[in-house]
Amino acid sequence: MRNLLPLISSHPGGRSALTCRYRCGDACFHETPNTSDNAYVGDVIAAAASRRSLLRAGAVMTVAAATGAVAIERAPQASAASADAAATAGSAAAAKDKAARGLRFSPVAPNTEDTVVVAEGHDQNVVLRWGDPILRGAPAFDPAKQSAKAQAGQFGYNNDYMAVLDVPGERDHQLLVVNHEYTDEVLMFAGYDPENPTREQAEIGWAAHGLSVVVTAEERRLGQLTAVSRHHLNRRITATTPFEVTGPAAGSELLRTSADRSGKRILGTLNNCGGGITPWGTVLSGEENFNQYFANPDKVTDPTVKAGLKRYGFEDGASERKWERFDDRFDLAKEPNEAHRFGWVIEVDPFDPDSTPRKLTALGRFKHEAAEPRLTTDGRPVLYMGDDEKFDYFYKFVSAKRMMKGNSRTAREHNRTLLDEGTLYVAKFTGDSPSAEIDGTGKLPKDGEFDGAGEWIPLACGDRSFVEGMTAEEVYVFTRLAADKAGATKMDRPEDVEPSPRTGRVYIALTNNTDRGKEGKAAVDEANPRNANKHGQILELTERWNNPGSTRFNWRLFLVCGDPEDPSTYFGGFPKDQVSPISCPDNITFDAHGNLWISTDGNALGNHDGLFGVATAGSRRGQVRQFLTVPNGAETCGPIVQERRVLVAVQHPGELDGASVEKPASTWPDGPGKLTRPSVVSVWRRDGGDIGA
Repeated sequence: MRNLLPLISSHPGGRSALTCRYRCGDACFHETPNTSDNAYVGDVIAAAASRRSLLRAGAVMTVAAATGAVAIERAPQASAASADAAATAGSAAAAKDKAARGLRFSPVAPNTEDTVVVAEGHDQNVVLRWGDPILRGAPAFDPAKQSAKAQAGQFGYNNDYMAVLDVPGERDHQLLVVNHEYTDEVLMFAGYDPENPTREQAEIGWAAHGLSVVVTAEERRLGQLTAVSRHHLNRRITATTPFEVTGPAAGSELLRTSADRSGKRILGTLNNCGGGITPWGTVLSGEENFNQYFANPDKVTDPTVKAGLKRYGFEDGASERKWERFDDRFDLAKEPNEAHRFGWVIEVDPFDPDSTPRKLTALGRFKHEAAEPRLTTDGRPVLYMGDDEKFDYFYKFVSAKRMMKGNSRTAREHNRTLLDEGTLYVAKFTGDSPSAEIDGTGKLPKDGEFDGAGEWIPLACGDRSFVEGMTAEEVYVFTRLAADKAGATKMDRPEDVEPSPRTGRVYIALTNNTDRGKEGKAAVDEANPRNANKHGQILELTERWNNPGSTRFNWRLFLVCGDPEDPSTYFGGFPKDQVSPISCPDNITFDAHGNLWISTDGNALGNHDGLFGVATAGSRRGQVRQFLTVPNGAETCGPIVQERRVLVAVQHPGELDGASVEKPASTWPDGPGKLTRPSVVSVWRRDGGDIGA
């Protein structure tokens, strides 16, 4: 068993060693897979700017800490700095009046409470916990009697992305689709030995991955949401569920294995992270850190496959979970092409429990964090996608065909093909300020803003490759290598992406990159303007003519995250003495008022992760306000902001160094003596009003 590393000093941001180990296979501690000499987005940002006046530096917290926040159990104590800010800011009522519509709540103070702390005047309930039965015949969760069969009918582990859809004909029901990113075996099984897992533990892990489709019932008066177990639409998709492969790489020799000589049928999905809802009602989910599940890439002999494995971060020797001991497909010495069968965007029809989910090869293969759609001016779907690794890229796909409206059989069959034919692009960013003005400190260039222009570089369309020396199939399977050759811009971990439903502007969460500016690594640029960037930023992209089918765009940094007292931070031009501190943006979404909501992962400011709202337009543009925080070791995932309800996925609670079933680092959600369980939480206003009204 590897020695666990110290929490803050050795790990990027605020992640624990345990998180790094199980979530992404310690990716940050291995050599960066991208060794190309492509431009770094930080360098680009360093060369750009806009026409804004310089920002004022301010206090760490204002109104947010001013009011303090009330948790369901208890409110955290505000720091001395936040108390000073409170005195300056005034009352909670004044704080609400000074916020944009949809964000009129008393912000939560930064804290380290082992609970979900919500804004004053709000209540909460746990909607679903890991292990809750959702299929007919599934037993109630019993941590001492876990089995693969039981887990296959229960809610999966480490809930991440969430989507909500209306259930036709069922007024008070909503369909909740949740993916399950990864498993923490040491927090799941008492007495777990990481060097000698059992077959049953491995199979439980397979069943705990994937997705859950669950109907929920809402209590309109209270705002409480509860799962409807055993509803006919409920479904589990796991690491052993059959998938259909579609698109231009389906049937490729690179996807064929001894178990699937057609290259068109894959078992399972792994490490699902961000996703999206298509305009025709299916749900997309991206396979992210899939490399960590496979063993023995050093024993692969084919030079093309070997180069691909290196570029995707596969590590030599045994895998962390040792699944290769129980299934040969996880042993690359025996099945080298199995690695190519993961890293795709998957599509699921949540209203047909008998349908076969699909892996969409036209969207490229990388560590997908998101797949968020828009429609072009002539009705063709476009998907924006981030590759979540340091110094990797931002992509989009533009369909060749228009969407058909309606729910007829003809429309459904036609729309099912829209993500199989089109052009895959990668982004190249250019700053508009002299590079000498981007010095790595985050200081704004003379024009007062980090901004610039960019272009979408085509990689492939159907069976046609635009990358010299690579076939189209190779572009789809080894998309990272294709983007390297195309000269794409290296980014600071592009995670979630969200187009504004009001303006069409596309917002990209760049979580962090502590290697920025290090010797031998890419230097800062205007899009990534800080050395050793541990707090991240959010980039705002505007397509030319606001048409997502365009090949040109403009961009600017909307937020440069961190402590507002830090001069390197930027909050859309808003006064920094009136914002909540925010670090490591991850998942993002919009509310009905056009506000961007940001969940964080790995807060590097010494406090717990949380959910934040920020206005993107008007006089309050850039005013960040914290709505909730999550328990010890947890990450805030998959936020959904409805008119009267906020949903968050509380992922990996208790995931701190040295934690185990026997030595829990969190007692959430069920109190002392109970197993810590990742869960979905619903939050609503106690008086029944709209969120932030």
